[in-house]
Amino acid sequence: MLGFLQQPVMVTAEVNLNMVALTAVGLLSRLWQLAYPRAVVFDEVYYGQYISFYMKRIFFLDGSGPPFGHMLLALGGYLGGFDGNFLWNRIGAEYSSNVPVWSLRLLPALSGALSVPMAYEIVWELGFSHCAATGAALLLLIENALITQSRLMLLESVLIFFNLLAVLSYLKFCNSQKHRPFSPRWWFWLVLTGVACSCAVGIKYVGVFTYLLVLGVAAVHAWHVIGDQTLSNVRVLCHLLARAAALVVLPVLVYLLFFYIHLLLLCRSGPHDQIMSSAFQASLEGGLARVTQGQPLEVAFGSQVTLKNVFGQPVPCWLHSHQSTYPMIYENGRGSSHQQQVTCYPFKDVNNWWIVKDPGRHQLVVNNPPRPVRHGDVVQLVHGMTTRLLNTHDVAAPLSPHAQEVSCYIDYNISMPPQNLWRLDIVNRESDTDVWKTILSEVRFVHVNTSAILKLSGVPLPDWGFRQLEVVGEKLFRGYHESTVWNVEEHRYGRSQEQKERELELHSPTQVDISRNLSFMARFSELQWRMLTVRSDDSEHKYSSTPLDWVMLDTNIAYWLHPRTSAQIHLLGNVVIWASASLATLVYALLFIWYLLRRRRRVCDLPEDRWLRWVLAGALCAGGWAVNYLPFFLMEKTLFLYHYLPALTFQILLLPVVLEHISDHLCRSQLQRSLFTALVVAWFTSACHVSNMLRPLTYGDRSLSPSELKALRWKDSWDILIRKY
Repeated sequence: MLGFLQQPVMVTAEVNLNMVALTAVGLLSRLWQLAYPRAVVFDEVYYGQYISFYMKRIFFLDGSGPPFGHMLLALGGYLGGFDGNFLWNRIGAEYSSNVPVWSLRLLPALSGALSVPMAYEIVWELGFSHCAATGAALLLLIENALITQSRLMLLESVLIFFNLLAVLSYLKFCNSQKHRPFSPRWWFWLVLTGVACSCAVGIKYVGVFTYLLVLGVAAVHAWHVIGDQTLSNVRVLCHLLARAAALVVLPVLVYLLFFYIHLLLLCRSGPHDQIMSSAFQASLEGGLARVTQGQPLEVAFGSQVTLKNVFGQPVPCWLHSHQSTYPMIYENGRGSSHQQQVTCYPFKDVNNWWIVKDPGRHQLVVNNPPRPVRHGDVVQLVHGMTTRLLNTHDVAAPLSPHAQEVSCYIDYNISMPPQNLWRLDIVNRESDTDVWKTILSEVRFVHVNTSAILKLSGVPLPDWGFRQLEVVGEKLFRGYHESTVWNVEEHRYGRSQEQKERELELHSPTQVDISRNLSFMARFSELQWRMLTVRSDDSEHKYSSTPLDWVMLDTNIAYWLHPRTSAQIHLLGNVVIWASASLATLVYALLFIWYLLRRRRRVCDLPEDRWLRWVLAGALCAGGWAVNYLPFFLMEKTLFLYHYLPALTFQILLLPVVLEHISDHLCRSQLQRSLFTALVVAWFTSACHVSNMLRPLTYGDRSLSPSELKALRWKDSWDILIRKY
């Protein structure tokens, strides 16, 4: 019965020593002296702030990309025991003893190291030789810019890792499709493709380019499945549903999961939450949640409110007024109403308080029981500190003459009667009887007499307006825009009819406690929208560059300079590899067009299986370069050399593919193959030599004299050589 125990249990495994060796040297090149330099290097000053926020669970907003990459960096800090206490304010600042530098840089370094064997696997799965696969991996291993970027607390190496993982997983899925569709292996690689694509997008928005590339290739393959007459209709439908679920639905769910964890971790108010809506801010611990705790939910006639503009651009601000009036004559010679100024003020202030008044009553207090304000009601807004009513009339606004001036009415006893009635329009209402709610309701104020809409123009007023933002009545406005939408942020029920008592009341806290919880989808939608629309700093940087500079390697970035010696780290590519990769892309394109034209003439230079392999390699490698490079020509943002690294990685994968194709199909004789092989060996030797020359700038572990530093700039050396001869 237990006879099977009489024999030892044997496990047989095949170990690819190429993969083992490549992984080992990849880890060595990326992890060697990883904690050096123990100082803030270039964009570490940028990402380090967000890691500290994660450690302290403080909310932040970063418009450069989704949160997954930041969370991975923060995971390294968490594993290293980082408490978040470090002032990230200067490149080159020495890290204090509580900062686990090795741990913070570990995940980017591992991503860079594992990309080396992954390059081997991709070329092998494409159907090319072990020699070509090893060549691709070695080129990624010795490329100096990729080494530099992966040894620091930066995200490009992580993005490249997930880009390559998505491509590799899809190739393994395709190869499983040929043998055992719907097997566990088939499902594993299909699902991993979707997860990797989602992770790439979750690192940086540019990851969507690789995702779209994989989707495009998958769509072509799905089209071929539809035309496969050996499959039944049910089988075809199952194939399509599986691909849609794994490559569309699953990535969306994983992407949402990133934000769910992000919002779960960042539960405390911080310096970035002011750009968010009042409802979002109130969902965070501290900050506005502390200020608004106990506010009544329903706005009633007699309520005292502050009104925040939903748009939040150029800065978050609140409807505001003060004793100062508009000047009689503007600088351009136009006249004004000389009424009390109404502006939008970007700071909390007692002059931000307004009282919602019933036009048919003189009272400025809330009845018992309160009478709520509903959609469509006509109201007057009384400025709390000056008791003047919000007004607009047919007078041009100071800086937006196409719109009406908005003011608080002063009776000068002239022929300009007050026009201070406003109709409440609840934009996000569920029915026409909805009640105006604190924080939750987004409202517009439509002027009854002129149909103008109260709007933030966002233009700063001159000195007479204290540089506060202009508010206008937009009469010709069509459609919806957040600049016309307001929400109640702070709210209390007015109890005092006398002005002096009411002024004291405006400074006092509220009493009634009402909780407001935004759903996850509401918070996700708002955060995603803010991330996509927040204005980034597009100012010129001394190391910024253009996409054309990248291909020619006509730029570099000085990442770090030792404060006492001449040791330094530069993001500088290996010119032999960069130039060869660009040349390989051009050669591939020319050969592809040549083969395509000849196939049109019924001349097949390649067997069908090799032609399909050649096309797939071009779609993924040349296509990967194109989709990760060409969109930067359309981007209006400050660009740096490291933006090119994902595209470069795909180019490097294409290089050994083109070399093997030339050797196998264009070199007709053995002699030609031998000569070509010798040239390739000499070329690879030169690439290794350049990589070794640039090593001091890659690792920054050796001081360089000015002449040595100049000699490492390939363009200077090339110019000297040209002048000499």
